[in-house]
Amino acid sequence: YIGKCFHMKTFTHIVIVFCTVSHVFMFIPSISQAVYTKGMITGKNCNEPALWDEIIHDMQGHPLQLWGWGEVTSAHNWSAHRVLFVDENDVVEGAAQVLVRALPGPFRRLCYVPRGPVWQQGSETAVLDALVAYVRQHLPGVVLTVEPDHEFVEQPQGWRQSANTILLPRTLILDLSKGLDELQSAMAKKTRQYIRKSSNEQLEFRRVRTGDEMAACLAIYHQTAERAGFALHSDQYYHDVHDKLGDSSVIFGAFDAGQLVSFVWLAVSSHTAFELYGGMNDQGQQLRANYGLKWHAITACKEWGIERYDMNGLLNDGVSTFKQGFASHENTLIGTLDYPLSPLYTVW
Repeated sequence: YIGKCFHMKTFTHIVIVFCTVSHVFMFIPSISQAVYTKGMITGKNCNEPALWDEIIHDMQGHPLQLWGWGEVTSAHNWSAHRVLFVDENDVVEGAAQVLVRALPGPFRRLCYVPRGPVWQQGSETAVLDALVAYVRQHLPGVVLTVEPDHEFVEQPQGWRQSANTILLPRTLILDLSKGLDELQSAMAKKTRQYIRKSSNEQLEFRRVRTGDEMAACLAIYHQTAERAGFALHSDQYYHDVHDKLGDSSVIFGAFDAGQLVSFVWLAVSSHTAFELYGGMNDQGQQLRANYGLKWHAITACKEWGIERYDMNGLLNDGVSTFKQGFASHENTLIGTLDYPLSPLYTVW
């Protein structure tokens, strides 16, 4: 991003952003007045979708920190607040998309940052401190919960490790900077065999594009949920995910004679691909279509320059066994960190 710049019109102001390898230098006249300053880090509310996403991409943030994901949750009983943390020179040191859920009575609200905040290296403590102060002032409730996209975070004073996880910290993340041969060599032998088998079955692997194809994905997802015994959102929720994430919602499908038999649905940022949903019907199971399809998704993300492919959690079930066949390692992220905001936290 050396030397990269862009201009965005914000009413009567021009926003100019200069991105370098280590920092994002910003002049933000349209963002609201500072609400908190500690150690020269100031929290500011951001109301510019394009500017927000540019910062998240440039700071190698997770797709669940993109503006569109906040819009998805806002359409389904949450509200989204986007906060930038800048120093005295308006250099962005971090950012947090805070999702807020109203709670009954004195609990007031839950504040949650999925796979965030994002921060510049060395700014972790200052960003977390500033986030706490912002939430205390503007979004008081029972607890602030964060689930950073990191395997290690030094916990500042007042934070607690929580066993009540929302996103699973145990996961599998592929390093897409590796070559294809190296990625395949780390797979289980059976996984490589099934990739070859499904690739030889005259299956077509490609993006899902049309409304009819989207409907076919949801029909397969209902079949998969019934077979595996897990609950689903309404169909409207999944349409909202696809619409509001925009180009960051990517669905790949496996087609047999033109009919969808398996799909995998990703949320993507410039740095990370994150599996949201997936499934297959009986024909897809017979053809082992999910093996070739996942490999197609992995290679496509690598071609796009994405560096991490996150399979979104591992449990002790058949789906996790399938995922584990694609690598010889696991990843354990830092997990869930809580900052109690109220004496009622112990009840919560």
